[in-house]
Amino acid sequence: MPATRERDLAAMEPRLSKKKLFEDIRRNPPRIYRIPADVLRDRRFGDMERMEILRAWRGHERDPAERDEIDATIAKLEERLCAASDHATG
Repeated sequence: MPATRERDLAAMEPRLSKKKLFEDIRRNPPRIYRIPADVLRDRRFGDMERMEILRAWRGHERDPAERDEIDATIAKLEERLCAASDHATG
């Protein structure tokens, strides 16, 4: 059974354009995602959009432990982007 946030988002999604959805999530990522790693699993967005969401989340987060978790997730995404870039050029 999906989490309440995911159900709420799924109910809203047909009424929202992808751009509007992205902007809403970027304004308040914890409203949609339970943990930063959930951003990486969201298949509606590309890696650059995921990075924007994570950076926005980090900018609003005050808890040092939570910021560390966001930073670790950003580092994973950066590694993935670098690997994809290396693979595309190599």
